[in-house]
Amino acid sequence: MSWEHFEHGADVGVRGVGATPSEAFAGAALALCALVADPSGVRADREEAVECEAADLESLLVRFLNEVIYRMSAHRMVYGGFTAAVTDAPEGWRVAAIARGEPLDLERHEPTVEPKGATFMAARVAQEPDGTWIAQCVVDV
Repeated sequence: MSWEHFEHGADVGVRGVGATPSEAFAGAALALCALVADPSGVRADREEAVECEAADLESLLVRFLNEVIYRMSAHRMVYGGFTAAVTDAPEGWRVAAIARGEPLDLERHEPTVEPKGATFMAARVAQEPDGTWIAQCVVDV
């Protein structure tokens, strides 16, 4: 699993890459959190379950990332690791993830931006010709 950011005007794209859709979703969530603070400096003191369902994979990614944004903002958390399982659901797709992190410490984490929301701009969840999966979208910052 890996992650990266890509430029998109005034906003920023987040992209997860993995051998499976699950790994790509976990990478996209980590890319999102890396907008706020360096994930390598986040302790895994707490684990939180994050579950979402949606009709298609792109909608599922946007809903999942927006849930992570909500949790970071409402609970003043930062996350440095994710595991995710993307599976079929009765009416589409489901992601069940575990987010690992800790409460935000302004001095230690030195937050940079606060993501406002994941969008459908450049949203894509697909298998590449080489077999890897990509999960990406643009985040309003």
